[in-house]
Amino acid sequence: MNYQETLDYLFNALPMFQRVGATAFKKDLSNTIALCAHLGHPEKKFKSIHVAGTNGKGSTSHSLASIFQAAGYKTGLYTSPHLKSFTERIRIDGMEIPEDKVVQFVAENQDFLEELKPSFFEMTVGMAFWYFALQQVDIAIIEVGMGGRFDSTNVIRPEVSVITNIGFDHMQFLGTTLPQIAGEKAGIIKNEIPVVISQTQPETQPVFIEKAKSTSSPIFFADDLWKVCKEETSLGLATYQVTTKDDSFEVQLDLLGNYQRFNLPGILETVSQMKDQGWKLSQSAILEGLKTVTTRTGLKGRWQILGENPLTICDTGHNESGIQEILEQLKSYEFSQLWMVLGMVQDKDISKVLALLPKEANYVFCEAIIPRALKANLLAEKAMELGLKGEIIPDINEALGFARKNAAKNDLIFIGGSTFVVAEIEDL
Repeated sequence: MNYQETLDYLFNALPMFQRVGATAFKKDLSNTIALCAHLGHPEKKFKSIHVAGTNGKGSTSHSLASIFQAAGYKTGLYTSPHLKSFTERIRIDGMEIPEDKVVQFVAENQDFLEELKPSFFEMTVGMAFWYFALQQVDIAIIEVGMGGRFDSTNVIRPEVSVITNIGFDHMQFLGTTLPQIAGEKAGIIKNEIPVVISQTQPETQPVFIEKAKSTSSPIFFADDLWKVCKEETSLGLATYQVTTKDDSFEVQLDLLGNYQRFNLPGILETVSQMKDQGWKLSQSAILEGLKTVTTRTGLKGRWQILGENPLTICDTGHNESGIQEILEQLKSYEFSQLWMVLGMVQDKDISKVLALLPKEANYVFCEAIIPRALKANLLAEKAMELGLKGEIIPDINEALGFARKNAAKNDLIFIGGSTFVVAEIEDL
C-alpha cells in the first residue's frame, strides 16, 4: 500500500473517536499493552513527560517540546487530534513523521493489527512509541487523548507528570463532577514520579493531593510557585511578568491566547523539575523556546490570526471553560460588530456553551465533515432557543466566506466551537 492507501486502511479498519465518538472509546489498556509488547516495548526505550488536563494540554505539550528543542535535545512530540494531516500527531524536532514510516509501520504490523483490532488512537500511540524508539529521541512529550487513567498513552513511566486544569468535557466518559473528572486525569500520576498541577482549583486539589500521597509522588501546585501576569501583546508576541520567591523575569510567548497564563506556571515548574533531574535547560533556551513555539513545533489553531480588515481569529477552544476564556479575550479588542462562525459536535451538552455566547453577535452556523458533527440547522435551532440568530451555511469555508463578505473592515470575525471546524479552514 502507498501512503494514501495506508491511511484509508487505518481510517476504515480502526474506529476513531474524533470522527465517530463513543463507539471508539475503551476504558481498558489491554490493547495498548499487547501492542507495545508486540513492538518490543518501545515505550521503555525513551524518556518522557506525560501531559493531561481538560484545557491547555496541547499548548503545554508544544511549549515543553519547543524548550527542549531550543536546548538542543532530540525531542519527540505526540499530540491529538490532528488538524490537517495525520502525520501532525507524531513529530521529532517539529518534523512530522515521514509518510514512508507510517506505511512501514502498518506493513510490518498489519497482521497483528487485524488480529488485535485496536482503536485508531491505540494504533497511533503504538506507532508514535515505535517511531520515537527507532529514532532514539532524548525526550518525548506525550499528550493524553482523553482522561488519563485509561488513556492509551498511560503505559509510559515519565520523568514528570503534568496536569493542566480540570473542566467539564467528555463527561459521558470521565464523570459529571470536577472531582470525578480529576480522578480520571490523576490516573497518570505514577509511583514516586513528580506531578505538576498547572492550575490550582479548590474542587480538584484534594483529589490530586490524595492520589499523590497514595503513590508517594512529590506534588507541586505550579501557580503557587510561579506568579504570572500578562503585560501586553504586540507584534505576534504576548509578554508576561513571571515572579518566584527568588526571582522575577519577563517571558515572551508566541501563543497569544490569554488562557496561556494558566499554562505557563505548569510549563515553568515542569522545566524546573527536569533541571533538578539533571537536564541541561538554560534560561536562554527556556525563553527562546517559549518565544518560538509555533515555528519550532508547528502548532496551529490556538488564537491564530487568519486575517485583518476585518480581523479574523480562530481558536480550538470548545468546552465551557474554553469558550469563557475566548469571550473574555474578544472583549479586549475594539470592533464594531462581532461575527461568530460556529460549528459543534453532537455528543456533548452544548446548552451551557451556547448560553455564554453574546446575543448581539451575528452568527453563521456550520458543520465539520465528520460523523460526530452537529448538523448546522440543529445547532441553529438550539442557538435560537437562547436568542442567538444567524445564517445556516453548512460548509465551513463558505460560512467563513459569507462572514468576510458581509463584515465591515472594523468588525471582528471569530471562527471555532470545535477543533474540527478549525481543522477545515482552508487558509489555516
